[in-house]
Amino acid sequence: MTEKNTNQASDMKKKQDAQQEVDGLGRRKFIKNTGLVLGGVIGGSLFGGLITNNLKSEPASTDTNEENDGKDARIFFNRKEDFDVLKAAVERIYPEDDNGPGAIWLGVPYFIDRQLAGEFGQNGKDYMQGPFKDIHNTERYQSRLNRGDMMLEGLRAMNQVSLKKHDKRFHEIEGEQQDEILKAFEEGKEKMRGASSKSFFQLLRQMTIEGAYADPLYGGNRDMMGWKMREFPGPRPAYINDIESEEFVKQDPISLKDYQP
Repeated sequence: MTEKNTNQASDMKKKQDAQQEVDGLGRRKFIKNTGLVLGGVIGGSLFGGLITNNLKSEPASTDTNEENDGKDARIFFNRKEDFDVLKAAVERIYPEDDNGPGAIWLGVPYFIDRQLAGEFGQNGKDYMQGPFKDIHNTERYQSRLNRGDMMLEGLRAMNQVSLKKHDKRFHEIEGEQQDEILKAFEEGKEKMRGASSKSFFQLLRQMTIEGAYADPLYGGNRDMMGWKMREFPGPRPAYINDIESEEFVKQDPISLKDYQP
């Protein structure tokens, strides 16, 4: 082999080695970036809706006399009166007692506010076109109104019933009087626009319970007190250290937020 050929072969070998190094770096970078993307999908999926809603929606009120710790602000409810009716109603459904705090302390009104401000309140994943029929004895959503509109219509209807019967707004009357109105809505005896009062009450009760027991990540269940009252440990990944224990193991609850860096 001549000296010229030897030099050409050496140069070609260096180019191949350099290209392999570049390819290796490219693959490693791709794998790293893919891992970041997947991690973002897994971790970010928990926060995506909340972050998007917070960025797109301006708080409707930051009244300092409302029951919040400064972190909460209304997003969906533009009228304070609607929110006052909501607070009074959920507190009657989930009241404070000897077992622990009620719906207002747990942040249930703000949980409902945040949920209605997002895709859930807009029925974003539901088929909402006609025809509409009266279907009874079904748990399926049956209304031309989305959940946000149904909630507003129902709260305002309860307020009108209260004004008619007691000459006071719903959140101003006595608890027993509030219970009578709620019971009438639960039984579908009151009229409201776009949906039955029974359907509205079912939505209100469902969201009240969800707000009391959902992960605090979603805005309710403040300080995990809903879980603590039921001694629920939260979303733990494993019980390998306790599964063989012969004694009952009581664990303090943890939230999904505790898994975030």
